[in-house]
Amino acid sequence: MTSTDVNDATTATPQGVLLTEGAAAKVKALLAGAERDDLALRIAVQPGGCSGLRYQLFFDERQLDGDVVADFSGVNVVTDRMSAPYLMGATIDFVDTIEKQGFTIDNPNATGSCACGDSFN
Repeated sequence: MTSTDVNDATTATPQGVLLTEGAAAKVKALLAGAERDDLALRIAVQPGGCSGLRYQLFFDERQLDGDVVADFSGVNVVTDRMSAPYLMGATIDFVDTIEKQGFTIDNPNATGSCACGDSFN
């Protein structure tokens, strides 16, 4: 799978997750501020929220059995094997606008979401 020019996406992990250059830059800045070089960005899907599933993005130093690690511009991104089918083709970006600041996930597998935008199905 190759990337497109949308949001400057880089190449996909074997699960199909994309991390944009903007998101990679923000992760690097956060890790530099924490003075940690042993952490990776873990992306997971967990049960929860009013629509059934919720994304989790967090820094993690663990390596779990079945994890796949991919490098995006020097940022290690980890996805567990149970979350992979839900994240196939998903693009993680970082936006910083007047209306919104934070990481966003554009997931073609999500068929619906809750009104607050916190969970999907």
